[in-house]
Amino acid sequence: MTTKKEELDVDEDFTPVEAEEVEPVAEVSKSNLSKRRTIDNLLEERRLQKQLADYDFDF
Repeated sequence: MTTKKEELDVDEDFTPVEAEEVEPVAEVSKSNLSKRRTIDNLLEERRLQKQLADYDFDF
């Protein structure tokens, strides 16, 4: 059986990371997602414009 003292000894090797050292992963992923959505929207608009140009109609 392990004691609480032994469990604490195992965690001594752990060094906490300071707040400044942590990279803003959430902000990066939001930025990447935002860029991807913008690209997708532009591609969709280009595809629709091409379909509209291919459609033959007269007013």
